[in-house]
Amino acid sequence: MSKHFFGDTATLAGRSLRHIARSPDTIITTAIMPIAMMLLFVYVFGGAIDVGSALYVNYLLPGILLITVASGIAYTAYRLFMDMRGGIFERFQSMPTARSAVLWAHVLTSLVANLISLVVVTLVALLMGFRSGAGVLAWLSVAGLLILFTLALTWIAVIPGLSARTMEGASAFSYPLIFLPFLSSAFVPTATMPGPLRFFAEHQPVTAIVNAIRALFAEQPVGGELWIAVGWCAGILVVAYAPCARTAAGSPERFLRLDGIVWTI
Repeated sequence: MSKHFFGDTATLAGRSLRHIARSPDTIITTAIMPIAMMLLFVYVFGGAIDVGSALYVNYLLPGILLITVASGIAYTAYRLFMDMRGGIFERFQSMPTARSAVLWAHVLTSLVANLISLVVVTLVALLMGFRSGAGVLAWLSVAGLLILFTLALTWIAVIPGLSARTMEGASAFSYPLIFLPFLSSAFVPTATMPGPLRFFAEHQPVTAIVNAIRALFAEQPVGGELWIAVGWCAGILVVAYAPCARTAAGSPERFLRLDGIVWTI
């Protein structure tokens, strides 16, 4: 790791954050879809869904927060793709800049932007009646889990951001991630699902993460669900980060080929 890594990352992250500050519509757009879904499910479908004694908005919010992150990381892939096409990487390579700092700057920018979107969605949920008696430690645990989940998905977004051939391809990867919470316990209890779908829903990462956040908000025992959720997030993070780190290492043999042009990172 270059001795300039932290300084370079901070400088480049500041550049990306200034772009977002000049174009806040990306954060607004990211928050609008989850908010619209929350309004639709709470006020249209909520009365027909039996989740026990809990308010449906309380039941729904954890899944909506994950969808917020999944929709937000599409912009990370898009911004990275535009930097690749604009030759920013090539210019940075000619400077004494830590190569991995460029990727980490985009990742940290994604983290900040997604946290703002999550706060906006949570505030809207409070206006809709969401309530939690959770203490500070529980809220910090939820925040930590969401940060880890955001980092994991953001490093997944880096891969298409580096390798996509079109702008649409760079962001289209997020669609399956947005759809995944629908096949989990985010909207309805998994017990209501048919056999094969129920098995998948109960053994995929979103269900573990949603159940852990829901239990923390409801002041219920989390048990091993929290560690399963952390394990899923950490595993996804490691698997996604590894190829990006190898690319950012910048060895002479590692190239990214886009439209016949050889880019070194």
